[in-house]
Amino acid sequence: MAKLTKQDVLKKAEELKNWGKWGPDDELGVLNYVRPQDIVNAAQLVKKGKIFRLGLNLDENGPQRGIFGGRWNPLHQMLATGTDAIAGKHDVTPGLRYADDAINLPTQAATQWDALSHVFIGEQMWNGYSAALVDCKGAHKNGIEKFADKMVGRGVLLDVARYKQVACLQDGYPITVADLDGTAKAQGVTVRRADFVIIRTGQMEDRLQKGEWGGYAGGDAPGLAFETLDWIHAKQLAAMCSDTWGIEVRPNASGPDVFQPWHWVTIPAIGIVHGEIFYLKDLAEDCAADGVYEFFFCAPPLVITGGTGSPINPQAIK
Repeated sequence: MAKLTKQDVLKKAEELKNWGKWGPDDELGVLNYVRPQDIVNAAQLVKKGKIFRLGLNLDENGPQRGIFGGRWNPLHQMLATGTDAIAGKHDVTPGLRYADDAINLPTQAATQWDALSHVFIGEQMWNGYSAALVDCKGAHKNGIEKFADKMVGRGVLLDVARYKQVACLQDGYPITVADLDGTAKAQGVTVRRADFVIIRTGQMEDRLQKGEWGGYAGGDAPGLAFETLDWIHAKQLAAMCSDTWGIEVRPNASGPDVFQPWHWVTIPAIGIVHGEIFYLKDLAEDCAADGVYEFFFCAPPLVITGGTGSPINPQAIK
């Protein structure tokens, strides 16, 4: 198969571009597809009162040890401890002994949302805003805080690994439209407008079982093929999520002048955000057991003013 060129990627971005669809000032992208009635309908999916957390632990054992530099695993530091209290260090103000702590982490260290300011195409980001609007003070347009009350709706798990009858898809396996449609059909679930679609490849579970992340962060991975962009656009989804570092297949099916070509189209052109590094083991097992692959999904970001991403602990409720 011929490698995608930069021109191929730019052409596809132009074909699927949603700029201006919701007006010149829009900063929500395809989240505009989610209507109040969609959320009401999603709430009706709660039948068992069973909650699945989809967030990876925030600790120093996280995945940021691959080939992609610039990010580190969360650093947890204690500012005040119980041993301090017992030693009398808090007794300057009698009657209050306490513990305090702090964390230091990139916003995309573990389970997280990308904001629409995270990826540029050329010198622009979502809806045609200049990339220069993301500066040392953060994103002045398309910041993650715009999603603070928006990441709620119908979640759908597409367990592609289980559909393909493997524990984990092979690194470099491109998930096609046929795979997505085949998985949905086998599961008896229909992907609809405004859905938060979550793809399971099994890669995270494989790494956790082995006790070694390897090149998970930025290395080879199963993931969505470039052709799925048309499917995502046509389905009018609210978000795409997966249990991998970057959702799309790696190595990318592109030449050396394009890194993460799928990202070039999804975030800045279509206006769809990514939920990455999702922990899916428990949810997938429950879905396989009861045959129900839809659920109420809630995953608000931290309200980070001007953030290009945010740590999250998504909840799937059945």
